Amino acid sequence: MKIAIQGEAGSFSHQAAMQMVSRCTIAPCARSVEVFDRLESGRAAAAVIPIENSLAGSVAEHLDLLLGRPAFIVQEFRLRIAHNLIAARGVKKSDVRHVYSHPVALDQCRDFFQLNPQIQPVPFYDTAGSVKHVIESRLPDAAAIASRLAAVVYKGRILESGLEDDKRNFTRFFQIRRRRHAVRGADKTSIAFIARNVPGALHQALGVFASRDIDLSKIESRPLRGKPWEYVFFVDFLRGDDEIARAALRSLRKLADSVKVLGVYRAV
Repeated sequence: MKIAIQGEAGSFSHQAAMQMVSRCTIAPCARSVEVFDRLESGRAAAAVIPIENSLAGSVAEHLDLLLGRPAFIVQEFRLRIAHNLIAARGVKKSDVRHVYSHPVALDQCRDFFQLNPQIQPVPFYDTAGSVKHVIESRLPDAAAIASRLAAVVYKGRILESGLEDDKRNFTRFFQIRRRRHAVRGADKTSIAFIARNVPGALHQALGVFASRDIDLSKIESRPLRGKPWEYVFFVDFLRGDDEIARAALRSLRKLADSVKVLGVYRAV
C-alpha cells in the first residue's frame, strides 16, 4: 500500500504512518495539498496527516482540506513528540543563530526561544526536511528542531534534547482514504457542519447530541473560506455508525445548512 504523508523520511508523520500501517510504501509530499491530491487521484491508497497537537492545537490547513476535499478518516493515532536541536557536525550550540522547523514544532518550543533570545526561529515546511536542509547546506550558524530519527537519517548531531515546553506533548494523526471505509468496532465520529445564521442555532445543533446522551469529545470553529465572518464547526463525538448516531445526524441536517461526516473510526 502506498501512503502519502506531508514531510520527509524521519518526520513525525513518517513514524505515525509506519505504526498505523505495516508493510507500506511511504510517498513524502512537500505540501499538505499534495497529500490530498495524491489521495484524490489514486496515486496513494491512503494518507497520514497530523491533525492536532496537545500544545499547539489543531492543524488548521488540514481541517480545511478535510472539509473541502474527498477524504474519509478511518483511523486515529497519538504519537509522543520529543523535540531535539540538531545541527551539522562541528556546529556548537553557541554558534547557532537560526533554528529551522515546521511552525507547529516551533510553537511547541516557546520556552527554548525565550531562554535563548539570540536564536531566531525560522519556519520550514517540515521538521525532518529542516534537518536535511541544515545538514546538506552545511549551515555554520543554524540548527533544526526535529525527531531523533531525523538526526540519524541525515547524520546530524543532537545539541540538546527535550526542547518541548511540556513533556506531555502528543500529536494526533489521522489515516484517511479516498472513500468511506467501514471500520469494525468504530466508536468515534468526526463531522463538520455549518449552523444557520439565526438566534440559538448552535444551541439547537448541539442539542441533538445532548438529548441522546452522546458525548462530544471536541468542538471548535474555523472561518468558512469565501464567506467572511461565517464559520464551520468541527465536532468529534463518541459514537460509531449506529442508529442513535444516525438519528442525531438526521436531526442535525434539518437544523444546519450543511453537514459532512469526516470519518467513523475507533477512538484511542
